[in-house]
Amino acid sequence: MSIKLINIGFGNIVSANRLLAIISPDSAPVKRIIQEAREHSILVDATYGRRTRAVIIMDSGHIVLSAIQPETIANRLDLSALE
Repeated sequence: MSIKLINIGFGNIVSANRLLAIISPDSAPVKRIIQEAREHSILVDATYGRRTRAVIIMDSGHIVLSAIQPETIANRLDLSALE
């Protein structure tokens, strides 16, 4: 099993093998997920102070915030799968 890495913006990279979902941060349930992750110290903010455009849920339970669009991350994931 090879390790696939996905760039989520600003030089931050996550393992594609551990990624469960890439979702938009706009709905109230997702905002609650982010707040609960922050309270439990399992939130990774990779936005560098910019607006959150994608929320990445990892299989470890960690929540990763990204400043790039979910579609862009998904396209990078598709390209990574081809390699």
